[in-house]
Amino acid sequence: MREESDAVALADALRNLGEVERATHGSHAGAAAYEEAVAILRTAGAPLKFAHTVRHLGDIYRHAGDPGRAERCYEESLDVYRSHPEARPLDFANALRGAALLQEQIGKPQQAAQLWTQAEGLYREANVDAGVEEAARRLARLNPLIT
Repeated sequence: MREESDAVALADALRNLGEVERATHGSHAGAAAYEEAVAILRTAGAPLKFAHTVRHLGDIYRHAGDPGRAERCYEESLDVYRSHPEARPLDFANALRGAALLQEQIGKPQQAAQLWTQAEGLYREANVDAGVEEAARRLARLNPLIT
């Protein structure tokens, strides 16, 4: 039986493979490697690695035009970040960003605006000006759509 550290190392390797596939074959490539990494990390006792990896899988599904699977991934990721005391603001903000982009994509401007508002605050906390600027720009575009 594999030890927990072996499982996490395997998941890390699979996530890295998925990143290489995304970089070389496009934003929706690498899903299989990420899916396997997520399955391993789901029970490996590494919740923040799980949240990070499942968020990237959500990005892949969003780019591939699979909003249902993307939304489930983002929800899982955000649940971990919201409940874990050691979650880094930047990681949390990036998960919110992906979820907000998805909500925009599927025509839910109010939900998107709520997520962008949260992301903007976390990007500000993490001193990531580009994230703050993107969130503000998107909120300005979404606000007229919300009544």
